Amino acid sequence: MPRVVLAAPASGSGKTTVATGLMAALTARGLRVSPHKVGPDYIDPGYHALATGRPGRNLDAFMSGPERIAPLFLHGAAGADVAVVEGVMGLFDGAAGRGELASTAHVAKLLRAPVVLVVDGSSQSRSVAALVHGFASWDPEVRLGGVILNRVASDRHEAMLREALEEGGGVPVLGALRRTDAVATPSRHLGLVPAVERDAAALEAVRAMGELVAAGVDLDALLALARSAPALPDLPWDPVEEITALDPEHASQPRPVIALAGGAAFSFSYAENAELLTAAGAEVVTFDPLHDEKLPERASALVVGGGFPEIYASELSANQALRDEITALAASGAPIAAECAGLLYLCRSLDGAPMCGVLDAEACMSPRLTLGYREAVALSDSPLAPAGLRLPGHEFHRTRTVPGSGPSPAWGWRPHDGKLTTEGFTSPSLHASYLHLHWTAAPSVALRLVRHARAHAAE
Repeated sequence: MPRVVLAAPASGSGKTTVATGLMAALTARGLRVSPHKVGPDYIDPGYHALATGRPGRNLDAFMSGPERIAPLFLHGAAGADVAVVEGVMGLFDGAAGRGELASTAHVAKLLRAPVVLVVDGSSQSRSVAALVHGFASWDPEVRLGGVILNRVASDRHEAMLREALEEGGGVPVLGALRRTDAVATPSRHLGLVPAVERDAAALEAVRAMGELVAAGVDLDALLALARSAPALPDLPWDPVEEITALDPEHASQPRPVIALAGGAAFSFSYAENAELLTAAGAEVVTFDPLHDEKLPERASALVVGGGFPEIYASELSANQALRDEITALAASGAPIAAECAGLLYLCRSLDGAPMCGVLDAEACMSPRLTLGYREAVALSDSPLAPAGLRLPGHEFHRTRTVPGSGPSPAWGWRPHDGKLTTEGFTSPSLHASYLHLHWTAAPSVALRLVRHARAHAAE
């Protein structure tokens, strides 16, 4: 699989613009492009999906484990002509205090993929050569195959940057992009506004990114670099094989319907989670809590992932018919799994707007950003996880619930101060937490949820 990783010296260099533009430019050439994103971020993959027409997939060595990165990459890239992987933060920035783990460099090495460094040239000229030389020589196992100069001011500025890099030698310049407002994407409290919320504006921004990259990058040279990546010895990840290894008889069981929240308010979801539910024997049906007044027919379980319910609190509250259905589903004992945005939606209220009332808690915006990886252990039995199960996760929110956990918390972990932090709410039929999970780290959670759904449907 031809592949290339786009990295940068630091956040804010323009990785997302260049990566998304490259995906769009290659797609416009008639190539089938597989989009990937290093790290846990949900928003960038939404723009990648617009550019390529394929699901944007995450490659997170902390969330899924390093051993699964190449198999997950091959699974997501099946049938593609070339894969483009957008990095996270700076090239060598990984999980705090864990060395290179989950960094772009780590993932590039796991994929044996060449790296193209996106350099913001707006405030430098000759110094760019020292910068690139440092990144090229820092880790000899990372193959820096080229540079794309971003936010270049003029032809003269470009000539100065190119001349400096030619003097430095070793790393070819694959392109130079001018400053332009046409590719700008709006931001708010958690980063870029998701593509699903912007509709036509997001499509126009992606089109502009593609045109910018097509005009300023040597696509033939970049494709040649991508094709120089060696073959991977790994086999593609297979959700059916994962589930069959846990339960060889699962395919002969009845197929319960699991309702999966989607739409603009709940757009954060890893594709592999739904694939594992399907492999475990569920019929996964997506619905939009902003517009649908009923749950999918025969729904015997509910999954509500991440997103921005705080932006749509009034609209979600106004859909009382659906809120009542969810409240009734919970009262019936049907299994419910909710994370982050889903947790907020199940509270009594969100910033004063009535929500589903499944949880005895209030939710509101907070001035404090909560962000980071967690090594969590399940503290209570739930339809998602048995007590004692250890899973990696990620928190990213600027809201809080009061209380922060129920009598039976979902998770516990010990941060740097060593004190136990508890979080989330569970019951025999409920798991609600701020923690985002990539279920590939423990496919048993998907199987467990489907078994609970099947049992409820049979009642």
